[in-house]
Amino acid sequence: MRPNALKKKIADGVRCVGGWAAIPSAFSTEIYAAQGWDYVTLDMQHGALDLDHVVPMLQAIGAGSDATPLVRVPWNDPAYIMRVLDAGAYGIICPMINTRTDAEALVRAGRYPPMGERSFGPFRASQYGGADYWQHANDEVLLIAMIETRHAVGNLPEILSVKGVNGVYIGPSDLSFSMDKTPSLDPGDETVLKAMGIILKETRERGLIAGVHTDGPNTARKRFAEGFQFCTLLNDVRLLATGAANMVREARGQAAGPAAKTY
Repeated sequence: MRPNALKKKIADGVRCVGGWAAIPSAFSTEIYAAQGWDYVTLDMQHGALDLDHVVPMLQAIGAGSDATPLVRVPWNDPAYIMRVLDAGAYGIICPMINTRTDAEALVRAGRYPPMGERSFGPFRASQYGGADYWQHANDEVLLIAMIETRHAVGNLPEILSVKGVNGVYIGPSDLSFSMDKTPSLDPGDETVLKAMGIILKETRERGLIAGVHTDGPNTARKRFAEGFQFCTLLNDVRLLATGAANMVREARGQAAGPAAKTY
């Protein structure tokens, strides 16, 4: 099976930088993925993507880049998890994992027996990953639990104890929201930052990997310095909007503006 390059890089101590694709276009994904990302995540939760878009977008990532293809599924639903893994996703980022039961459900859907209950049928995964995909998928495919609520932080030890979960991914906006704070990808509230520190510490102490969503390079550098191992920068929507707006401003002799106010 083709090794999971993102998993290996993290194990080797590389600070991995990721892209996030929310535009349902194989063409734009091919261009976007080729810009040097360590991984590119297809966003089915808050992007415009349906299952029909996933296969051509995964093909676009594989055709034009060395980025590891991940998918954020819309929910902790085996129908989505199994389908996108069969399509060739090398990792799942699963939203709103709040309890041990949630984490166990993710593993059941994302791992082949005896660890889980994933059904056999890697229709594209065996093309992308190799004929022996099914023999090694449990070791190579990443299952990442999104920790993004006060409830999840309280249940963190139980979530992290579930065998088959590789690590966590913090959604700072939802985490802030759940603590009655303003949603932000670069939170400044001490309560939110303390929770993020707890998540990071407990995850790393168990030998699991810790990732986080950010609003750009400056925030990502802060998170890397804190100990996070993989950080996502602006998604394709925000990069497109910000780049276009700044070119218009530059043509008018104005200073560059902040990142576009999308999610």
